[in-house]
Amino acid sequence: MVQAFSIEEMRIGQSASTSKTITEADVVLFAGVSTDFNPAHLDEEYAKNTQFGGRIAHGMLSVGLISAVLGNKLPGPGTIYLGQTLKFRAPVHIGDTVTATVTVKELIVEKNRVVFETVCTVGGKVVIEGEATMMPPKKA
Repeated sequence: MVQAFSIEEMRIGQSASTSKTITEADVVLFAGVSTDFNPAHLDEEYAKNTQFGGRIAHGMLSVGLISAVLGNKLPGPGTIYLGQTLKFRAPVHIGDTVTATVTVKELIVEKNRVVFETVCTVGGKVVIEGEATMMPPKKA
């Protein structure tokens, strides 16, 4: 199992990332799990007449990569999500590789809370940005 970081082990500016190429299967499976069947994600004929010119991935699919970094890498296993703000800046298309990065912004030691800057990029372009508040696991 991956070792988690306690609040005492983190520092301002510390970051971690993960990347994933979004596939057709990812979009279809996410639609099924979330029950979000918006034709902008699933119907090419519909989507080609939108401002995006074709299908786009669910925004929350990319946001899931932020959750993966927080739960798997920094702070890591045992971390509890307390809040997340999001701004969607650009669409993600099938075939795009999304990189989610979290960076420690603030440590609130007395409450065992960490505020992270959260960003998703595609080819260096910001597609999602926000801030997450987490409760890291206590030091063993």
